[in-house]
Amino acid sequence: MAEVLCLGETMALVAPAEPVALEVAESFTLAAGGAESNVAVHLAALGHRVEWASRLGADPLGRRLLAAVERAGVGTGPVEIRSDAPTGVYFKDPGPDGTTVHYYRAGSAASTMDENFLSDEQVEQPRLLHLSGITPALSAGCDRLVRRLLRRRGPVSFDVNHRPALWPAEQAAGPLRELAQQADIVFVGLDEATALWGVRTAEDVRRELDRPRTVVVKDAANTATAFGEAVAVVPAPKVEVVEPVGAGDAFAAGYLSGLLRGDDGVRRLRRGHLLAAHSLLSTEDHSTPPDAESIAEWLACDDRTWNDLSFSAG
Repeated sequence: MAEVLCLGETMALVAPAEPVALEVAESFTLAAGGAESNVAVHLAALGHRVEWASRLGADPLGRRLLAAVERAGVGTGPVEIRSDAPTGVYFKDPGPDGTTVHYYRAGSAASTMDENFLSDEQVEQPRLLHLSGITPALSAGCDRLVRRLLRRRGPVSFDVNHRPALWPAEQAAGPLRELAQQADIVFVGLDEATALWGVRTAEDVRRELDRPRTVVVKDAANTATAFGEAVAVVPAPKVEVVEPVGAGDAFAAGYLSGLLRGDDGVRRLRRGHLLAAHSLLSTEDHSTPPDAESIAEWLACDDRTWNDLSFSAG
């Protein structure tokens, strides 16, 4: 039985093999890319039993993605294959001011999911269900599915993950706040919370999202703050960033791994930062996490040592 079920769309991710602009790159990688399956892959790499649920097209890309997720140690029993809709595709375009992402996902197989997707048994069995704010933006059926899943008896983790390409902030603000308020654990970046709800600080976010048991606010390369029974604040390590897309998923996986292991708030945030740091050193959405011995050492270090941590691609 899986500890965690992650649900959401995964697409074929095409990225330059080197961190250069898409239009001048000469070689490319083709991988599986999706927020929720990224979390699943990271959790599996950390030794957790995890499944991923979605729909894929009955096409070569769908078969390739399914095999890639399975190779990563993630269970794919809840994945359905559709012959009437394609697998989505997206491209990463690295640049000096950050990475631009180009999506080709309209009418994808995953967008056909609705409230009838997954049985009650599949939804209730895992210890934890992980969702994101991407899924409800895919279709009306996907929105109904997420609302149904948020009513499960067990805990639900929800990453706000606002995607302006899917719905602008003025359209997404209300629905994303409503959905986040129904979750038990919420992840949100301070920058996206500012764009959505006009808040300025992590404390403002907590006041905006006052119902979840835990709200984790990530302030980019600065700090992460977890509001729960107590408040934990942990600065991010210094990182020589290669490519930022996917770091938020790595952070969520690290935090959830700590939750499943019974860590306190500080250690959960440290796990999140460590996985995010290693993700930032790669153009891939889910790079290999640090080894268990290194993680244990960093989790146990004093605050001064932690504050001096730095990572580089070399």
